[in-house]
Amino acid sequence: MKNDLTGKIHRLGIMGGTFDPIHYGHLVAAEMARAEFKLDKVLFIPTGTPPHKKRRDISAGKLRYEMVKCAIQDNSAFDISALEIEREGPSYTVETLRVLRRKWPNHELYFITGSDALLEIFSWREAEEIFNLIQFIGAARPGFDASDFLLKVQQEHPETQGKIHYLEVPALAISSTDIRARVQRGEPIRYLLPESVRLFLEQRGLYKGKA
Repeated sequence: MKNDLTGKIHRLGIMGGTFDPIHYGHLVAAEMARAEFKLDKVLFIPTGTPPHKKRRDISAGKLRYEMVKCAIQDNSAFDISALEIEREGPSYTVETLRVLRRKWPNHELYFITGSDALLEIFSWREAEEIFNLIQFIGAARPGFDASDFLLKVQQEHPETQGKIHYLEVPALAISSTDIRARVQRGEPIRYLLPESVRLFLEQRGLYKGKA
């Protein structure tokens, strides 16, 4: 891990994602999860080669790492790890969680992700083991009704009982896909993401010419 966490940690949030680019939706979700679940820290882990992503033009891991670093620099409760982007080959969540569990064997770990990703969680590699390693916080747009999904999951997978939590996050209307498309069309993206990240994109010409 690039940046080892310092201080006493009891509850650690894991914010995984492509972050191409990171935006206020990610940051608000992380901060609200930190407060709601009393997390001591939230560790952002940019994905390496995501096996579930259909895009083939994902920005280089180093660039996405730098964008996250820019975005979280003013929040002492946030940290970043290069664990996945330094790993060769496809990046599977279960492998990352094994590493984190070995590092913090007695801590409560919470994986923060979008509620839409939870709908696909049982297609992930070794999904059953994942629930033995960590709890999930599903960040959802206000009004998202998760009751039917949770009931079905708990009936079919009783091992998930009490391990999936939902959190409403207003800023989740913002998406990385929309930001990339706006840049490609020459439309404004100010106030959708931190100014430091917007300037990073501008200085490096990221997403221009990408459909």
